[in-house]
Amino acid sequence: MDLISIIWLFFLLSALQPMIQQRVLLAQRISKMREIEKKRGSRVIAMIHRQEALSFLGIPFARYIDIQDSEQVLRAIKLTDDEVPIDFVIHTPGGLVLAAEQIAMALLKHPAKVTVFVPHYAMSGGTLIAMAADEIVMDENAVLGPVDPQLGQFAAASIVKAVEEKPIAHVDDQTLIMADLARKAIAQVTHTVTEILTPKMGPEKAAQVAEIMATGTWTHDYPIMVEEARNLGLPISTEMPQEVYELMALYPQPAQHRPSVQYIPAPYGGRDHRPEGGQRPRALGRS
Repeated sequence: MDLISIIWLFFLLSALQPMIQQRVLLAQRISKMREIEKKRGSRVIAMIHRQEALSFLGIPFARYIDIQDSEQVLRAIKLTDDEVPIDFVIHTPGGLVLAAEQIAMALLKHPAKVTVFVPHYAMSGGTLIAMAADEIVMDENAVLGPVDPQLGQFAAASIVKAVEEKPIAHVDDQTLIMADLARKAIAQVTHTVTEILTPKMGPEKAAQVAEIMATGTWTHDYPIMVEEARNLGLPISTEMPQEVYELMALYPQPAQHRPSVQYIPAPYGGRDHRPEGGQRPRALGRS
């Protein structure tokens, strides 16, 4: 084989390598999902939003909950017998309200137990979906988030507040229209959250939680930790199966030129990692 053929073969293999790696990764994901399903007797549905490994002009695509997601999830739920539990693994910054509401309502109607696993975060629409579950299993450091609607780059609640605090004569027509849309959006999401939570905690408590979650109590990226979620009355567990972490590991972020986080990927115990001599390190500033 001459040098030119070797060079062409090298470029061909280099071009095919990402596609081959992606297919191997897809096979590993399916295998891990099958493992969880056999162990728990459930159907596993994963909705994990990372930046896409395949990018356009070197710019990775960020993923959010969209209509395509809701179509796929609703199809998976339709294919699940009423007696089969659903394990829904979610990792998302949020997305379209319509898509998130469709998924939440479909999960709410499923007769068998629905468990939503949140290994890292499920913000905004992801939280709306999680609230539809019979049980939310979170990592001890995972977070949920408020579900207050956003209009463009602004929170609907902030648009309403800005208009209410100014004389009407000083507000332009476009802002007044935005405020009207914002009020409607808040009312719609509040109603949806109340409807989702009422079967779990009763109408009065559900309305209270909906008021907190959907009307701009916090900023939209406020992290709701495990204890705060429990205090809201959500059915939270922290018994996260190891297999869910292993599934998440099969959805890596695209490799960057320099990794920003590095560690030795092995569990560390207590005694095996003391300093030489078996003594624990002293606190700084103490003799």
